Amino acid sequence: MPTWNKVLQEITEKEKAGHQSVDLVRRAYLLKLNRHTKRNIIAYYSGWLTKPPQTPNMTIGDDDLNGFMSVVHALDRSRGLDLLLHTPGGDIAATEALVSYLWKMFDRDLRVIVPQLAMSAGTMVACAARTIVMGKQSSLGPIDPQLNGLPAQGVLEEFQVAIKQVEHEPASLPIWQAIIGKYHPTFLWECQQAIQWASQMVENWLANNMFAGRQTSVNDAKKVVEFLSNHDITKSHSRHISFDKCLEIGLNIELLENDNKFQDLVLTVHHAYMLTIAKTQTIKIIENHKGIALVTLSG
Repeated sequence: MPTWNKVLQEITEKEKAGHQSVDLVRRAYLLKLNRHTKRNIIAYYSGWLTKPPQTPNMTIGDDDLNGFMSVVHALDRSRGLDLLLHTPGGDIAATEALVSYLWKMFDRDLRVIVPQLAMSAGTMVACAARTIVMGKQSSLGPIDPQLNGLPAQGVLEEFQVAIKQVEHEPASLPIWQAIIGKYHPTFLWECQQAIQWASQMVENWLANNMFAGRQTSVNDAKKVVEFLSNHDITKSHSRHISFDKCLEIGLNIELLENDNKFQDLVLTVHHAYMLTIAKTQTIKIIENHKGIALVTLSG
């Protein structure tokens, strides 16, 4: 496998020759991966790990659907789709629309490959696949919704704590009024609805694709979602959930290390995308194995 340094060296050598090096190297390895799997491949990469946190458009949003429409066009959809996913997550509604589109285009024949991180809404997309490919370095994340940067379940739990404490210690009321007063009047209701929406959506995806055909599909889906959405269990929205834990809770996981050639190709592609983001103003890439891409730049 070409390591990070070897991929960087290859990019540097092509730069000296006057080529668009990052594009050439990245697309060459993505095509090699396609030839190995004989499946359609779309890479979705965000630059959130290296770009300033205030940079816009690094999460899953409605604009992404235009990118997917562009890269899906002219693909042989009977060959299914492998989606390489590296994202911090994003908007629930946009995620729902994206999964609906991919299911329709590829008749639910979706495999999600997570070379490093697919967090939050990225984990939701992964749960819409038939299988998820993860390596020892890969992680998914909790799917508890965040509203205005706040964990919806955490907000509801805090409110329940406030009610109980005020009942037992009325003198604490002014303190809790200052805390709860920062929420607008319908915020608690919005938190409750967001939790139900995300949970029901992922349960449906799991039961009707990854667990389809099982007599226990609904219960299996509920078990997975109970773990991924429970703030009491995961403790933090940024919690990294490894492949062995994903297997333990019942997700259909393929271990990347089981196929050495496949592992080498996936990780080399990953290095190429991460170097593209690091060396350019790119903050997001949606690209297929034919070299058709929608690239979002900062500034």
